[in-house]
Amino acid sequence: MVELRGITKENYEECLSLNVADSQKCFVSTNAHSLAQAWVYHDTAFPFAVYADNTMVGFIMLGYYEAKEYYTLWKFMIDEKYQNKGYGRKALKLGIDYLVDRFKTEEVYTAYYSANDIARNLYRSFGFRETGEVVGNEIGMKLIVSDSKFFDVKGDA
Repeated sequence: MVELRGITKENYEECLSLNVADSQKCFVSTNAHSLAQAWVYHDTAFPFAVYADNTMVGFIMLGYYEAKEYYTLWKFMIDEKYQNKGYGRKALKLGIDYLVDRFKTEEVYTAYYSANDIARNLYRSFGFRETGEVVGNEIGMKLIVSDSKFFDVKGDA
């Protein structure tokens, strides 16, 4: 079973030890950087460890982007040892469910690096679509929750 759990004093060091493959490091922040951002933006950042059963396999951080007044998938990574097992897809579903259930949002924004085909394809498979916004090498995307087949009913994606 995949679930999201809060980052605590008991598990933050384990979170810091998670890594993506060397070829992916240019696409994601370190978890240390992400947790520092979560601390600074503690009112609008929602960091979680991704667990498969009782094993931490990844990290996801959601947030509210005050300047643009929308909710976002801010950070997302699955440790290289646990990729290609479906954990990322399930964690993404749980993260979006969290935003919808807690904040009643109907839209979720994110971005991916133009060379990151894996992220682009995952997000598109959920119904995210490019917004036309490009900042540096990052391509903006938006999910309209009601348009996504993954959010008609609760459950695993």
